[in-house]
Amino acid sequence: QVQLVESGGGLVQAGESLRLSCTGSGRIFTRDVGGWYRQAPGKQREMVATITVAGITNYADSVKGRFTISRDNAKNTMFLQMNALKPEDTAVYYCWAPPVPWGQGTQVTVSA
Repeated sequence: QVQLVESGGGLVQAGESLRLSCTGSGRIFTRDVGGWYRQAPGKQREMVATITVAGITNYADSVKGRFTISRDNAKNTMFLQMNALKPEDTAVYYCWAPPVPWGQGTQVTVSA
């Protein structure tokens, strides 16, 4: 079974940047759309950004202008560039590539 693997999380200070990566043990982009979700402690998982194979993107209002999603279909990889991070961005970030099951996620912690 194909598994998603997220990486790139860490502990940073407010205003700094991180770049998350997502790849899989097999082909992960079997459908048109993929993206990133996040889940903060005590909160529901929420959409952060999505991208279609044609490169059409959609962002949550809270990250517009700060985050950029991209994908490399040939390399079976998806990215999330996160700039100007805020403490409220602290969460576990998950790659979304249906119908592949959710991965373990990668922790992002932003200190004030």
